[in-house]
Amino acid sequence: MSIFPSVILNSRLNFTQLFNHKYCVLCLAPGHQAICHACLQDLPGLPPAHCPSCLLPTPSSEICGTCLRNPPAWNHIRAALRYTFPVDALVQALKYRADLPLAPVLANLLLTRLQGDSLPDYIIPVPLHPDRLRERGFNQALEISRYLSKQTGCRLLPAACIRTRRTPSQTELPLKKRLQNVRNAFSCGRDFSGKRVAIVDDVMTSGSTLNELAGVIRRQGAAEVYAWAVARAFPGKPFSGTKTDLPENLPKNQTAGKIT
Repeated sequence: MSIFPSVILNSRLNFTQLFNHKYCVLCLAPGHQAICHACLQDLPGLPPAHCPSCLLPTPSSEICGTCLRNPPAWNHIRAALRYTFPVDALVQALKYRADLPLAPVLANLLLTRLQGDSLPDYIIPVPLHPDRLRERGFNQALEISRYLSKQTGCRLLPAACIRTRRTPSQTELPLKKRLQNVRNAFSCGRDFSGKRVAIVDDVMTSGSTLNELAGVIRRQGAAEVYAWAVARAFPGKPFSGTKTDLPENLPKNQTAGKIT
């Protein structure tokens, strides 16, 4: 049984207050970490046996048939956790409730998974279309990337790539249409010849968005492309990622925090 109480979805919970008072955002235990050790141990990880190219479960840890037939454009991929409770609630609070203090928390979870890996030369967040950025007010992938860059020393290139088409949300489309939805959706004018580039997103669902962006960067000469995501969603998850699917009692912050 999970140790996570329903407090994370309590409408009275205010993430900014939790950070100021040094409480665990998941169980309210006092301490000096945003997520206490007990909650960290209970977070939903990836299955021990998974495809090293797409992270989906496999009977063994060998590359799955899909990736053998259509290898992804990235060279390496990492995801910190599985996109299920309570990770999904944290991501949704950042993305849809503008709880920006959660960005470094999610970034730290990813950093733990990156320990021992070679670092890239550049970090590029998956860009939002300008219209979507104006609506939301921020890019959650960029906020996560800011902290990753600060902690690793890798140079952040927030404007190196742009989204040229406003596409429907991937979560609103069936899996088979997601690849077509993001085709030619990104543009990059920077020369990455011989460089190692990490692209960052909050959640990887089908992988189509990361794959399309990785392909664009590879065509700009990158020697290696790393795909980094805080969480990997597995097929069959009921949550569609839209605002209407958020739990009614998901915490709401009227004033967004700022990342420094």
